[in-house]
Amino acid sequence: MPSGLDRTDRAILTFAAILLVALATATAILNPSRQRGRAGYPSSYSTKWDGAKAAYLLLEELGYDVKRWDEPPTALGDDAENKVLILANPVQPPAPEEAEALRGFLMRGGQILATGEGAAMVLPEAKFFVESDELDDVRFPALVPSPITAGAREISMIPPLEWRPQSLSQIVVYGNVETAAVVTYSIGKGRVVWWGSPSPLTNRGLKEPGNLLLFLNCVGGTGRKILWDEYFHGARGDLQSYIGKTPLPWVCVQLGFGLLLVFVTYSRRYGTVRIPGRISRLSPLEFVDTLGSLYRTAHAGSAAVRVAFQRFCFRLTRQLGLPGNALPAEMAKAAHLTFGWEEATFLGCLRRADRGMRSIEMKDTEALEIVQELRDYTARLETRRTPEEKRKSE
Repeated sequence: MPSGLDRTDRAILTFAAILLVALATATAILNPSRQRGRAGYPSSYSTKWDGAKAAYLLLEELGYDVKRWDEPPTALGDDAENKVLILANPVQPPAPEEAEALRGFLMRGGQILATGEGAAMVLPEAKFFVESDELDDVRFPALVPSPITAGAREISMIPPLEWRPQSLSQIVVYGNVETAAVVTYSIGKGRVVWWGSPSPLTNRGLKEPGNLLLFLNCVGGTGRKILWDEYFHGARGDLQSYIGKTPLPWVCVQLGFGLLLVFVTYSRRYGTVRIPGRISRLSPLEFVDTLGSLYRTAHAGSAAVRVAFQRFCFRLTRQLGLPGNALPAEMAKAAHLTFGWEEATFLGCLRRADRGMRSIEMKDTEALEIVQELRDYTARLETRRTPEEKRKSE
């Protein structure tokens, strides 16, 4: 580092370097664009082996009215007939109003093609199952004649683990003795087609025998409007949601910390020079603070009481004309006759002070109370002094 930096500047720069490295590491780990899990999700934007951009482009080339859907289900509208919503492995759960909107879409005649175990979060009357960790496809035969199975006697997909529909209304279209692979059922006027795995429509699996026909049979004829959902993949129609999926927020955090450190170091070296405020020396406050802290640290309450009591007795005997060794009872009686003070109360204060200055186990709170009482009586003495006496004492 440059030799012109002092020790504090070097410490700040070292801390800044460590902080930036930590933020960069956190950005790399928490980057929202990283796909997690075994196979990610089949996004229509992805060209990876587990993406689904090939299927999306194929629908466009075949003349389908297809579009990516990044709006919530509440924006599907009332016209649901001849619409197909593709929910390819949704990864985010719907809000209650969104789940109700999907049910309403089906009740009005819409159709949903859903894939994967995550579809159970969004589909009505759906039960969760577990996807297999294997990456090898399994061949599944058609079990019942259906428009879904037309021309596709077999399909291949990554198998679910013992998927068993829980309702008699849910028909297993493809499967084997171990698990179901494709299930369909009706909701109102609409229909749900649920695949146990998205692999038949992925870039890798679309070319396998039977998979393309299965996909086209599920979306129906070219007269239908296809909505490929990206909303439940995290896509949103506003700029804020888009930026939230990029590393830009983390970049802003790093830049903010960097600017803050620059301001701190610059202000230390080039900031306005301010003259320290002067402490008045008219009263020895440092001596009082030091002496008070010594008494408090040593728990020497009796010493404080002794000093206050002796000073008070000296001033009182001078004003009353008593000898310096006068007893508390004599001082209390003389103060009652001269000043009109309550004799019993004043005598109690003098006796407590006399006992306190001889005690080595006095509590700090008790010593403080005695000193305060003596200060009150001292203030009452001050009011009775003539101006001439005050000038002499000064």
